[in-house]
Amino acid sequence: QVQLVESGGGLVQAGGSLRLSCAVSGRTGSSSSHMGWFRQAPGKEREFVAGIPWSATLPYYADSVKGRFTISKDNAKNTVDLQMNRLKSADTAVYYCAFRSSYIAAWGYWGQGTQVTVSS
Repeated sequence: QVQLVESGGGLVQAGGSLRLSCAVSGRTGSSSSHMGWFRQAPGKEREFVAGIPWSATLPYYADSVKGRFTISKDNAKNTVDLQMNRLKSADTAVYYCAFRSSYIAAWGYWGQGTQVTVSS
């Protein structure tokens, strides 16, 4: 089992920044596993935002956030953070942390989500 707990959501003005954090615990073990961030806006499907291998090399991003968001992994704290800059109203959503055992596996574990609201 893998447990994921997000924090850091809130209300921010357009153009501002926010940092989300995901505390990871449990059987995360394998170096082939990946961590990710997803989001779901009201009335829309959940969409991928960013991902990073457990080794913290070569992160990958959705085109909509590339150049504005940065995903990082802190091995000492066992957290995965999402730094969000130049936020837009379109970034308003519930953000979820996720885990998968490998790049080709399904995202099998999810956090409870944290709300991010960007006011224009």
